[in-house]
Amino acid sequence: MRVSVIVTTYNRPGALKKVLDGLLAQTCLPEEIIIADDGSCAETRSMLTPYLACKNTAISHVWQEDKGFRAARIRNMAIFASTGNYLILLDGDCIPERHFISDHKALAEQGCFFQGKRVLVNKKEVGRFDHRTMKSLIKKVKLATVSGLSNRHHIIRIPFFPSHTTNKRSGVRSCNMGVFKKDIEAINGFNEAFVGWGREDTEFVIRLFRYGVTRKEHPFRAICYHLWHNENSRDQLEQNDSLLETTELSDSYYCKQGLDSLKNNGSGHCADQV
Repeated sequence: MRVSVIVTTYNRPGALKKVLDGLLAQTCLPEEIIIADDGSCAETRSMLTPYLACKNTAISHVWQEDKGFRAARIRNMAIFASTGNYLILLDGDCIPERHFISDHKALAEQGCFFQGKRVLVNKKEVGRFDHRTMKSLIKKVKLATVSGLSNRHHIIRIPFFPSHTTNKRSGVRSCNMGVFKKDIEAINGFNEAFVGWGREDTEFVIRLFRYGVTRKEHPFRAICYHLWHNENSRDQLEQNDSLLETTELSDSYYCKQGLDSLKNNGSGHCADQV
C-alpha cells in the first residue's frame, strides 16, 4: 500500500510546521505528503522550503489563489496530484500521534473509509504543544493530571481494542480520514460547489455511503491532536446546508463539480507545485 497524506492549510505556518514534524517522526513514514494550500501567503512557502528537500519521504506543495474558503477544491487538486492508492486527509493544525500512519495502514480495509478521532488542545496549551509533548501524556492521563485537553480518553493507544463499522454521519471530520483513492475517484472527489466553511466533508461521506463504502472507526488508534484556533466564518453555512440537502434528496453518488473538472482543464498541472 502506497500512502499519500494530504494536509490542508491556510496561513498557519507555525501549526503546519508542527504537523509536518509529527509526520516525519512517525514509526512508519508515509510515501508522500502533499500540502494542500488554500491560498496562503509567502510565509508558508518560506517555511516549507527545507521540507520540500526531504529525502525520507516525498513532500510537495499544491497552492491555489486565495478566493475565500475553498477546501473542497484544494483537496481535489491534491488528490489529483497524489500518487498513493490510499489517501489520508489531515488538517494543517492536527498533529499526528507517532503511530498515526502505521495505525491507518493497519486499519485500512477495502470497502471502507476510516474516520479517525482527535484530541482537542486548548488555547492555553497550543503554543507549547508539539509531537514531542505527547510522550509525557500517557503517564499524566494515568495520574489524572493532564490538563488543557478535551477528548483525552483517546490519548491512550490500545491496538487490541476492536474496530467497528457504522453508517452514521455524526462526527464526520475530514481532518483525520483515510480513503482508498479509487473510491474517491468513483464519486468524483469533493464537491467544489461548497465554498465557505461547513458541510463539504459530510456531503462527501454521504456520497461514499451511497457508492457502497462503509465507515470504520477505532477510538484508540490513528489519533491526532487538534490545535485551538479562532472559528472560521459561517457566512456561507446556509448555502452549504442547501447544497447538502440537495445531495440528500438525490440518488447519485457522483458530484458534477469535482475531480473531473481538474482532469478536463488540466488544472493539476497549473497548481503551484514548489
